[in-house]
Amino acid sequence: MTSEHTTADDIVYDLISIQYHALKGAEVYDRYIEDAHEHSDVVEFIRRVKEEDDRRAQEAHELLRDLTKKGEGIG
Repeated sequence: MTSEHTTADDIVYDLISIQYHALKGAEVYDRYIEDAHEHSDVVEFIRRVKEEDDRRAQEAHELLRDLTKKGEGIG
């Protein structure tokens, strides 16, 4: 028996991928901040990027939650 691949499967996969990569990026930014500790402008830039990735991961999480609550992402 084969299972059918749906657009909803793609959406869930894509959101999980976005969340994963945003979280992995945020994980390394602390090291980048340490590397740039003498360059406040670079540190500030990296902090902004980290915050953006944190927000992106959170939004992907919320979208996944909403999709699976509705049953749209299961399929």
